[in-house]
Amino acid sequence: MADAEPWKTVKIPPIVQELATGVQEPPSLYVIPEKNRAALAGSEMLDLPIIDLSRLSNSTAEVSKLRSALENWGLFLAVGHGLEPDFLGEVMKVTREFFKLPLEEKQKYSNLVNGNEVRIEGYGNDMVVSEKQILDWCDRLYVIVEPESRRIYSLWPTQPPSFRDILSEYTARCRNVANLVLENLAKLLNLRDDYFVDMLDENAVTYARLNYYPHCPKPDHVLGMKPHTDASVITIVFIDNNVSGLQMQNNGVWYNVPIVPNALLVNVGDVIEILSNGIFKSPVHRVVTNAKKERLSLVMFYTMGPEREIEPVSELVDENRPRRYRKIKTKDYIAQLFETFARGTLAIDTVKI
Repeated sequence: MADAEPWKTVKIPPIVQELATGVQEPPSLYVIPEKNRAALAGSEMLDLPIIDLSRLSNSTAEVSKLRSALENWGLFLAVGHGLEPDFLGEVMKVTREFFKLPLEEKQKYSNLVNGNEVRIEGYGNDMVVSEKQILDWCDRLYVIVEPESRRIYSLWPTQPPSFRDILSEYTARCRNVANLVLENLAKLLNLRDDYFVDMLDENAVTYARLNYYPHCPKPDHVLGMKPHTDASVITIVFIDNNVSGLQMQNNGVWYNVPIVPNALLVNVGDVIEILSNGIFKSPVHRVVTNAKKERLSLVMFYTMGPEREIEPVSELVDENRPRRYRKIKTKDYIAQLFETFARGTLAIDTVKI
């Protein structure tokens, strides 16, 4: 992603946080079609498994829960991950403090280049590819966090003062969680334990996306983030404990992902769906807004090196389960994701056979 040239953007959308303070209703650029609004009220997710990562090494029951979660939902809430509540509180605190900075301070890290181009990294909004595109009610800060040699520190905020140190520590500790999950995914597919971990080699890139969803005067008219899947191997999300908003789709029904304080949400990305030849599905998810409360999240996307090819693992292809996805390079797939995301379509559909 970082190797991509900046994209021309059709228009420069306003900073939503600034917009939200002065409007009585969202501008038409953000308003979804009336026929889609009734579906924004998601159903309750009653059986989403909560996986205790500390028990996976010695509990077959916990491993069975993990398999069920991935086969039925494509995601789970992780506890027993080793990140203390006080530390997670600091992570959310610096995230919130960054977005509370004056606009001119945040724009020091802007994702705009040459006035009309958008790069992936930086502060602002995602690109606009069409005048008819419905925009998301969201601002974000996107930065590469791994490997350290790829960090562009000019895009890492210096305010609040502890931001860089805390994000660095969170990155290192999340890596341990990611490796543990990937080892168990490999076991579930009868592959060697480090099969997926080894794919995240020295050329692999981890992106952090800090999301800010301001309150919205008409939350039933907009989306914080449109439906999509992740182009990652896996994704780890630290969700605001104070307000819900994440929804995922299962069998055509939208479900509210429940809040479990200090849990991390882990979901399979498109790469695992492709590598597993469709055994594990990358879940379609979106974000809804709130009339009174802001909402934040910190998302870690684990991706393979840009030149690595994504295709089904040969051991998972046979006569009973023929190859379901074509081969594609990581850098091409990620570029495709940003293009399809802006258009409201799914990148995974472009590689299905």
